[in-house]
Amino acid sequence: MYSDYQSDIFAKPKDNSFHSSINQIRQTFSGQELYPTIEEKAANLLYFIVKNHSFVDGNKRIAAACFVYFLHKNKALIKQNNKTIISNEALASLTLFIATSKMEEASIVKHLIISILNRNIDNKTSF
Repeated sequence: MYSDYQSDIFAKPKDNSFHSSINQIRQTFSGQELYPTIEEKAANLLYFIVKNHSFVDGNKRIAAACFVYFLHKNKALIKQNNKTIISNEALASLTLFIATSKMEEASIVKHLIISILNRNIDNKTSF
């Protein structure tokens, strides 16, 4: 079954922009992190990977997987009630939202992602 989904172009890098996306969330200025919280780093990581089009194919899927992996590695994927911080459907929607957004909307899009993550971490508000 796995062979039905194999591709010669999926996840094939076009350039070094994937590494750039990863390194951007680690940036500092005057010794201060530009993205100090896990939520800011995660939102920017998702945004950068989607928008940089680093791969020949699979940019959105790779971005979503990296986003989930990053949250997991930073112990921020699972809430206190043992549910994931973001559903598969919400992640797919956000990823597509990023892909179709305009570059001048970057700040708004990233703040939306951060708000969703913060809302779900606190578990104080339910929508």
